[in-house]
Amino acid sequence: MRLRNAVIASASALLLALTVSNPAQAATGDFDYTYIGTGGIAVNGNLADPRSRECIDIPETVGNNFPALAPRNFTTSTATVFLESHCDGDTYYTMNPGRILGTKLRFRSVIFS
Repeated sequence: MRLRNAVIASASALLLALTVSNPAQAATGDFDYTYIGTGGIAVNGNLADPRSRECIDIPETVGNNFPALAPRNFTTSTATVFLESHCDGDTYYTMNPGRILGTKLRFRSVIFS
């Protein structure tokens, strides 16, 4: 009888462990920004449902002299934007969900909580 109870308890614990959901791996929503395209024209960019806890270099700024600007955080996560690529450097700004910043803020990478 004790063996059967131990087996049931172990199986229940294993089943519970398997059914507990993992934390979200992506920020839900859009992160919009503006970048300078060819001919110096401002173009809108977007990261849809970006991965959380992973630095994202803004694709349009890689190998470009112009950083992105005017970030708009329409995700469910806090975004931290960095002036440098690879989320490096001491120039950064933290944006709560729903926050919109103007064209004076420049950045090249972002990470979501």
